[in-house]
Amino acid sequence: MRMIRPTLLFLLIAPSFAAQESSFALWTPAAIQQREAVLMKSVAPDHSSRETLADYGDHRFRLLYRDADGFPELHDKIVDVVMVHSGEGALMLGGTMAGKKGSAETGEYLGTTLTGGQLHRLAAGDILHIPAGIPHSFRVEPGKHITYVLLKFPATK
Repeated sequence: MRMIRPTLLFLLIAPSFAAQESSFALWTPAAIQQREAVLMKSVAPDHSSRETLADYGDHRFRLLYRDADGFPELHDKIVDVVMVHSGEGALMLGGTMAGKKGSAETGEYLGTTLTGGQLHRLAAGDILHIPAGIPHSFRVEPGKHITYVLLKFPATK
């Protein structure tokens, strides 16, 4: 899982975005750490706190802090790229999502449980690509947390 550093990923994907967007954004590790400190103080009942760092219409960057397991989700038309900033956890990828609710129109679904998938351990510095159409759920052990930057963009299938 630890194949590419976040800075290198940004350098690889930035040129494709530069042609689409005229605005520049830079989030240093120190800036992310400051925002993380704020998010830690406003955790919702779903055990997460989030902030949209930038929304460019066809793609967006979000910062998420999680201190317990998340609900499984599925995006028919959206790819997620996750860059773990701090903490540790796991990603359950694939399998069967129970309690699926959402909209076929938007292609966005949440579930109650995810079983039968593959569990991938995550730590700071890890980068992962979650293809559209694959159910997934973040797992966090009691007393731990995970903070990550999430890049969401449309699948091209």
